[in-house]
Amino acid sequence: MTPPLIVMQGIVKNYPGVRALRGVDLRVDPGQVMGLVGENGAGKSTLLKVLAGAAVADAGTIEIDGQATDLRSPRDSQAAGIAVIYQELMLAEHLSISENVFAGREPTRRGRGVHFDAMHKATAKLLAELKIDALPTEQVGRLNVARRQMVEIAKALSMNARLIVMDEPTSSLTEDEVETLLALVRRLSKRGVSVIYVSHRMREIFSVADAITVMRDGELVGVHQVADVTPSQVVKMMVGRDLVDMYGQRPADRPAGPPVLEVRGLQAGPRVQDVGFTVAAGEILGMAGLVGAGRTETALAVFGLTRPTSGSVHVDGKQVRLRNPREAIAAGIAYVPEDRKREGLFLGLPIRFNITSACLTDLSRMGVVSRGRDKALAGRMAGDLRVKAPSIETAVGTLSGGNQQKAVLARWLARRPRVLILDEPTRGVDVGAKAEIYRLVREIASEGIAVIMISSELPEVLGLADRILVMREGRLVGELDAAAADEQQVMALATGVHESQPPNPETVK
Repeated sequence: MTPPLIVMQGIVKNYPGVRALRGVDLRVDPGQVMGLVGENGAGKSTLLKVLAGAAVADAGTIEIDGQATDLRSPRDSQAAGIAVIYQELMLAEHLSISENVFAGREPTRRGRGVHFDAMHKATAKLLAELKIDALPTEQVGRLNVARRQMVEIAKALSMNARLIVMDEPTSSLTEDEVETLLALVRRLSKRGVSVIYVSHRMREIFSVADAITVMRDGELVGVHQVADVTPSQVVKMMVGRDLVDMYGQRPADRPAGPPVLEVRGLQAGPRVQDVGFTVAAGEILGMAGLVGAGRTETALAVFGLTRPTSGSVHVDGKQVRLRNPREAIAAGIAYVPEDRKREGLFLGLPIRFNITSACLTDLSRMGVVSRGRDKALAGRMAGDLRVKAPSIETAVGTLSGGNQQKAVLARWLARRPRVLILDEPTRGVDVGAKAEIYRLVREIASEGIAVIMISSELPEVLGLADRILVMREGRLVGELDAAAADEQQVMALATGVHESQPPNPETVK
């Protein structure tokens, strides 16, 4: 009988005031794809750090091929055949694929420096084996995220990795790119390479994994063969409760009445071409499409971050000039960006400041911010949105992804906007936090705010939206009633596979 490749038993890891791992076990067999799931804070990252040699366990054992192993550094882990591909890719964008694959291990000619021909040849062989359509000399910075992921995989195999750990590998990929990556994972498995696949997306886990390890609160909840459990059962194990009706109840009657926001003939570069639509009070308008279709660019133009070359924007029937975000905010438009860490938060500053930063003028008298009103507003908004933190003075960068997103939402809701634009609102948050965000979106809409939700996750667009607009190559190509639509219809419009359904002239102008 073939012994397991990796066995971790009774792994314990403590940090000051926190027991991150409480006797966790993990077993991976040769060629097995093991899904690793759990909410943020469940201990997945800490367990992987121990496996990668980036953290040393306080107790427990690790065996590789049945032999006890001490992984005290990343070098030890790599020497044991373990490679970790983190969510933030570790590649030098200004170098070629070959230079990244063999970084620090470049083949050399005696006395003549790097043997580039040999390096390119070895890289080309790896790319061919993995069926990656790229040239070894291509600059990594010019590749899309999916192909960069594949360069990381090629790099791992060049080091004779027998176990590859993938941490949220599809968080920035399109649907087509996800399928390409999953196909590559299956090919790795057939070659005998083991994979630990970490993801919050149940559809991917059940598509590619052989078995699933579930963690919660630093402990192992269970290990199950994929064929023996359902996604709902796994989610319940992750969060410790049932998430019934995750998206909430869609109102029986679609919100009607005059539009809160009306966009007419908007033009802003090649990705925003004659875009027009309306959103009513209390309506959730979903915007779907492939990456690069123009959804985010449209949102940026409506929020004044890019200046349109033609077209107009109307709020409550009045045309507004949106030359910059200040004017958009004054008109009652709020925007939660796709990348909350880079564009939405002051990571080193307190939750309090992150929530009230868009309201400082209203909290000031003669240019001086009232400390009492500032704290009262931040405390009330943090409580209303259930931001989990020791206090509002906690640095927002220390919070989980879900709580960071709530802090961004709290900032804009404190201004009581008429229109709220959400760009990929659940990216990088766990399934429990997603359910919380869905609840908040429903509540926001129920208060009469017009919501525009951009998302690459079709189930949440279909589950939350009242209407769905689909974009392709900078243009609106169709409108769907979310209650009657399915993923195939949305993707057909997004990819142009079939003749697109003409938009409703009453709502898309």
